Amino acid sequence: MLKIESIKLPPGAGMAELAAETARLLRVREKEITSLRVLRRSIDAREDVRAVYTVEAAVKDEAAVLKRCRSRKVSRLIRRPGYLLPPPLPAPAEPPVVAGAGPAGLFATLVLAKAGLRPILLERGRPVEQRRADVARFWESGALDPASNVQFGEGGAGAFSDGKLNTGTRDIRHRFILETFAACGAPEDILVDARPHIGTDYLFRTLQGLRKTLTELGADIRFESRLTDVEIADGRLQSVTVAGPEGTYVLPCRRLVLCPGHSARDTFEMLHRRVVPMEAKPFAVGVRIEQRQADCDAAQYRQYAGHPGLPASTYQLSCHLPSGRSAFSFCVCPGGEVVAAASEEGQVVTNGMSEFARDRENINGALLVNVTPEDFGGESPLAGSEFQRRLERSAYALGGGGYRAPAQRVEDFLAGRPSAGPGRIRPSYRPGVTWTDLHRCLPPFICEALAQALPILGGKLTGYDQPDAVLTAVESRSSSPVRIPRDESGQSAVRGLYPCGEGAGYAGGILSAAADGMRAAEQVCQSISKEVHHP
Repeated sequence: MLKIESIKLPPGAGMAELAAETARLLRVREKEITSLRVLRRSIDAREDVRAVYTVEAAVKDEAAVLKRCRSRKVSRLIRRPGYLLPPPLPAPAEPPVVAGAGPAGLFATLVLAKAGLRPILLERGRPVEQRRADVARFWESGALDPASNVQFGEGGAGAFSDGKLNTGTRDIRHRFILETFAACGAPEDILVDARPHIGTDYLFRTLQGLRKTLTELGADIRFESRLTDVEIADGRLQSVTVAGPEGTYVLPCRRLVLCPGHSARDTFEMLHRRVVPMEAKPFAVGVRIEQRQADCDAAQYRQYAGHPGLPASTYQLSCHLPSGRSAFSFCVCPGGEVVAAASEEGQVVTNGMSEFARDRENINGALLVNVTPEDFGGESPLAGSEFQRRLERSAYALGGGGYRAPAQRVEDFLAGRPSAGPGRIRPSYRPGVTWTDLHRCLPPFICEALAQALPILGGKLTGYDQPDAVLTAVESRSSSPVRIPRDESGQSAVRGLYPCGEGAGYAGGILSAAADGMRAAEQVCQSISKEVHHP
């Protein structure tokens, strides 16, 4: 089997054109290619807009073809070993417990269940079908359910997002995760796209498919079951307390995979009371910025803008500022909407979401400024959480209540004057926005950094800082404000406690969180295996 890289085709080209170009590079006739499969697909818009493919092809007499074509783009395909699950183990008397059904918790549960350990998965929120209805009601009416919202419930915060699955790291677990998602209902495109995404609509059905898989493997999934306490004796976990639909109960537990999510502030507070080591960590805060998708497409695709063979364009921007801070785009949602993502009453939080088609009018992304523990105003490990709360309460007050979000046009923000209404770009945030001056709810150093960054980033992407682009506040949940330290065995200083995922401070997105959950489950399996073989 041969691998052919960097095959460039014009937008809209199909398999016929791809086969013809592959044959040209191999210097063979098309009929001599017995099979052709796309391994990777991306868009290169730096000079001319082109679709770029990597493919595998089978031909007769590979050695002769390789010798004849002499192209750096062509090589023998080397299949690297895939991810190997831990070997099966006897189920312990006290099954491992996983707290949190976000990506880390779901994939930790999957690895444990495939090992035969019959894990218990606790999720404070509701199944995704119910959760979806709760969130829709909140967006329409402003009636927040603190137990079921954009942050809490099956799938975690990523269930209401663009569903991006790209990451800056290489991990053998990533392919396993993508294949699992595809087997559970995600689009097959995620297996070949260089920037794969599922979209909120497909995430809902994928999560239901994954739940069915976990249940069939023997996992005990308990919704509306919140971890409220842990019992620790002699530095080791003994049990957990759970508030469930039928009341509160104590669950014997010697191994807890803790996947709290970045918004589980009550869980962080409980762990702090129990003297579980924690530390404040840097994160980033700012606003959501919204432009028209057509303008972004025109800036990047130029004469090809609007071509049906091209996906909605996206961007990734950053800059260093004179103050020493940095500003950057985050969680960009092409063809998406800005969504209300509060999880506590009287606080406004924004996030972004796209469906798989990415076909709405606007593109939005977080525009963030880095903050450090020195900015939080306290020495507690939980000072970052309180910093977030102050921003979110201020945004709620400025929005006028009812979870309306404060918003401002870019030209008004830069001029320091309140906005009276939208221009060409209509804000997508529900339950609605209040036009105002964001300087009234954001700290001066954040406003200064945003004002410096906007024209710099506008110089990198035409139209990014256009006068009527909409800024909506506040984006405060970019990542966890705490980290729960762990050692090489994956455990906290409290033995038996395995913190992982985004909420514990070890991941930054669906794919990396899922991989970290798998890693924690592998370490649990290693611990159980040692007991089995060396009691």
